[in-house]
Amino acid sequence: MPIPLFNSVASWFLKKRIHQIELFIKFPHEVQQEVLHNLLDQAAQTHYGLQHEFKSIHNYDIFTARIPLVRYEDIQTDIELSRKGVQNIFWPNAIKWFAKSSGTTNTKSKFIPVSPESLENCHYKAGKDMLSLYFNNNSESQLLTGKCLRLGGSSELYHNNTSYFGDLSAIIIDNMPFWAELSSTPSQKTSLMSEWQEKMKAILAESIDEKVTSLAGVPSWMLVLLQKALSQTNTQHIHELWPHAEVYFHGGVNFEPYRKQYQALFPKPDFKYYEIFNASEGFFAIQDQNDTSDLLLMLDYGIFYEFIPQEEWGNEDPKTLPLWEVKLDTIYELVITTNGGLWRYRIGDTIRFTSLHPYRIRVSGRTKQHINVFGEELMVENVEQALAKTATHFEVQIVDYTVGPIFMEGNKKGAHEWLIEFTTPPSDLSLFSAYLDRELQHLNSDYEAKRHKNMTLQAPKVHAAAKGLFYQWLESKKKLGGQHKVPRLSNSRVYLEELLTSY
Repeated sequence: MPIPLFNSVASWFLKKRIHQIELFIKFPHEVQQEVLHNLLDQAAQTHYGLQHEFKSIHNYDIFTARIPLVRYEDIQTDIELSRKGVQNIFWPNAIKWFAKSSGTTNTKSKFIPVSPESLENCHYKAGKDMLSLYFNNNSESQLLTGKCLRLGGSSELYHNNTSYFGDLSAIIIDNMPFWAELSSTPSQKTSLMSEWQEKMKAILAESIDEKVTSLAGVPSWMLVLLQKALSQTNTQHIHELWPHAEVYFHGGVNFEPYRKQYQALFPKPDFKYYEIFNASEGFFAIQDQNDTSDLLLMLDYGIFYEFIPQEEWGNEDPKTLPLWEVKLDTIYELVITTNGGLWRYRIGDTIRFTSLHPYRIRVSGRTKQHINVFGEELMVENVEQALAKTATHFEVQIVDYTVGPIFMEGNKKGAHEWLIEFTTPPSDLSLFSAYLDRELQHLNSDYEAKRHKNMTLQAPKVHAAAKGLFYQWLESKKKLGGQHKVPRLSNSRVYLEELLTSY
């Protein structure tokens, strides 16, 4: 099929999906209840379904009373059995794929089950929806006349008895439908390379001469690739290299600390940025409007959502809310029940709703990545907004950062200690620190109260990290590329101390 005709046919097909999206926007509660009942019906004869008597669960109240909230550790034994070939434990259809997921520095890996349904009706459906929503907002787009430069994880796929495991992006690429493979660069073979440095060279070798119209990947790692591309081709910005590039689909880390650098790389004023919210456990939300950070919660991917209010996080049996009981601008921990066989699973991500008609969210961080040593309840979202404003004010660019507590000792009050890598450090780090402190107080009333007259918290202590420090730290842990990232906030000093020894 000639490329112009393919572009027209494909864009028409993708726009048809908009009608279905409009339906779940109009009837969100009904769609979510239908998802829940379909999941229960499908899994009624599994071991988990028989154990919890899925057949007699007729409403949300019974569902929450009958099925416990779980974290990975609670279901790890069952997952290990499934990896060894035991089927029908938590999902009726055979599961042979497991997405290997771990924290940035945690050596204990998680193996998230990936069913055929979750691949097809969640991850691949979301990939098509990204394009559908983009085309719906940009009718003159020529995106499908070229290729998408994809930067996935650097994990290979490994065979374990009757199952396979690897980075989620590797699983997705290995099972990718032909239409997606034809419209992507680099090749599947290069995308699945495990050695990060060699992979970067191979991607550029394959992609530099391609007609790239879109890009997709985690901002921190994509930035490294794009900077290498400019250096290799002796160009000033990406439009010189790929003049037809029109949109970057990004997710995995907050984009704000990187925005200025990307605007320098893509100086065309009409270049678009579209954010997504996905994880090994599922694909949850997609930006559905141009020029916004709000993400539309996708309600028909075979995922039933629940939400734990922040004040409940420390309780042994926290209260959960269904979609129809959430409120605006409240921080919630996300709980999911999925067509991958996860039941009331606490994923660890935190969100807040920016709109209830339709349901749009922003990702605020992770339950394990916030600082609350002194009652300050500082979330990643607060930190990255304050850091972005401070960086803009001082005209500096942030490469990476991490924050940990300085614990109270005797009469000495606590504080937060920052390690920030800049492209070029500010001329006066103390002024930068003071400005950042004021922005944090403006954004977070709990932090402001603890900082009032140094009552509980002293002023933050900020260090400028050596160039390349965070990259080298991740490389030492074999954590380059993909979804791997530097932990932003921590209630302990473990990450901070490791980095400070190299600082």
